Amino acid sequence: MAKLYPALTNRLQSFIEKQQIFFVATAPEEGRINLSPKGMDSLRVLDSNRIAWLNVTGSGNETAAHILENPRITIMFCAFEGAPNILRIYGKARAVYAGDDSWKELEPLFPKLPGTRQIFDITIESAQTSCGMSIPFYEYLGEREQLIDWANEKGEDGIKTYWKERNTVSIDGKPTK
Repeated sequence: MAKLYPALTNRLQSFIEKQQIFFVATAPEEGRINLSPKGMDSLRVLDSNRIAWLNVTGSGNETAAHILENPRITIMFCAFEGAPNILRIYGKARAVYAGDDSWKELEPLFPKLPGTRQIFDITIESAQTSCGMSIPFYEYLGEREQLIDWANEKGEDGIKTYWKERNTVSIDGKPTK
């Protein structure tokens, strides 16, 4: 059953590295909770108490808005193949942008993706596993290319315009940076 860890063990790190999808949850002090699925080879385990997640342009920028006022974040992984398992990582996040000192450290760890918006640097406070016995099996067939195609078509200037027009505030009207 459920087990709480103060940091990621080697076994948990190995589990994370095999996952094709993960879920990110954040919440402001007041307003909507955001829960989003993520993929695209965008998460790295840096050590037993730190992970980084590369965020690309999407329809919103809720995580960036939320962590400005409340840095708490939960990352969840589910085993959709093999032995059942759910892993939740609880921590505090900060957004790192191109031009920030930490960008030079983190950006090279990820593939070059068009529309890269920021990297979330997450300090892990604890991790919890649970059984996952009710999670169905799913087969991974590959990545969707639509977001990359869309970002390539927009180009760098088009992406920056999109950010200004659609990604400067959350759905609750909170600033993203």
